[in-house]
Amino acid sequence: MYKFQVYKDKTGEFRFRFKASNGETMFISEGYKQKASAINAIESIKKNAPGATTEDGTTATV
Repeated sequence: MYKFQVYKDKTGEFRFRFKASNGETMFISEGYKQKASAINAIESIKKNAPGATTEDGTTATV
């Protein structure tokens, strides 16, 4: 089961990880001063990202 995990980093900021069903971390957020800000970011991803597209920034353009 996929899940978001909120935690405090070494500098005292709140971050979240998105973990795959096998426990592997898929991505980590930026740091937030307030826990509520991290929670709001999670809720925003849940609400707004289902139709997100993928942009490949590695292709060369001429």
